[in-house]
Amino acid sequence: MNIEKTVAFQKNSRNIFFHILTQCNLKCRHCYINPKQHGNQTLPVETVTKWLKALWHEEKTSNLIFIGGEPTLHPDLDLCIRAARKIGYGSITVDTNGFLFNNIVEKVTPGELDYFSFGLDGSCKEINDLIRGKGSYDKCVAGIEKALLKGFDVSVIYTVSQLNINDLQEMPGFLRGLGIKRFFIQVIGIRGRSAQNEDHGLQITKKEWGSVVPLVAAQAARLGIHVTYPKVFLDNSEPFECAALVAENYFIFPNGRVYQCPLCEDFPLHSYAFKKNKLTPSPPVNEKDLFQLSIPEGCVMNKLIQPGNLCYDKQGRPEYKIACCLLKQDIKP
Repeated sequence: MNIEKTVAFQKNSRNIFFHILTQCNLKCRHCYINPKQHGNQTLPVETVTKWLKALWHEEKTSNLIFIGGEPTLHPDLDLCIRAARKIGYGSITVDTNGFLFNNIVEKVTPGELDYFSFGLDGSCKEINDLIRGKGSYDKCVAGIEKALLKGFDVSVIYTVSQLNINDLQEMPGFLRGLGIKRFFIQVIGIRGRSAQNEDHGLQITKKEWGSVVPLVAAQAARLGIHVTYPKVFLDNSEPFECAALVAENYFIFPNGRVYQCPLCEDFPLHSYAFKKNKLTPSPPVNEKDLFQLSIPEGCVMNKLIQPGNLCYDKQGRPEYKIACCLLKQDIKP
């Protein structure tokens, strides 16, 4: 029997999404990195360590995800991982495209790193490589197999868009064949590279999402895979809650910007910034001023930045709400 629940925002934990660089070897069509807004430097391990110390809270569970760009391109990623472990972070994950540069799987141990989380957007190379680039599928699958062989816990992240939603149903069997027990399904966000093309045609409708994603998630859970996916759409009767008001999620970029909402990352709306290695509040107006607003559509930032997933009736009323992008459904086998 599968156990499904909506994951409540955790008030006594911190989730730190740390972009230690923005450099990447791929050019994924849904990449949200925006060098003009995020910087293009690679942070030295000394700076990473200082910022990690500033973000850690001794009375809260602090979970850390190293991201890029491609974080394994950082020559001292292993030192960053050890620094985070020494500081006391509760869990440490590396999100990777699977190329596993700098021989990272040989430099760290499963005891030092909780997860390698691999971005894979298709069950076959035809689908994945259309989105991520030629050869990326074979490299990612090889990376997954290598990490598993070394004893690491491994998860897979699949970003759903119009390019691969029909392939999603193939993923549960594919993942079981690889030996994957943790699966994250994400929804496409219109920011970064995808936002630069107004005729992107990537967003998923409420009907498409509801008719495919929950069923695939349940199928994966029946195969013994723990699945998490965003709620995305709410009925008008369901309450809306913004994670930034009740939880602690920080998205850090190499130029020192610290956001609380991923949808704001294309704009200089960051809540905080690191100045002289100290976390400093940004002056108004910033994203924190917008989180307070209440609208019938639910998420204010979605309405402002990517309204293409909204629909209205003849009276101009929204037919549903958009949930906070950090609200998740969780299905355990």
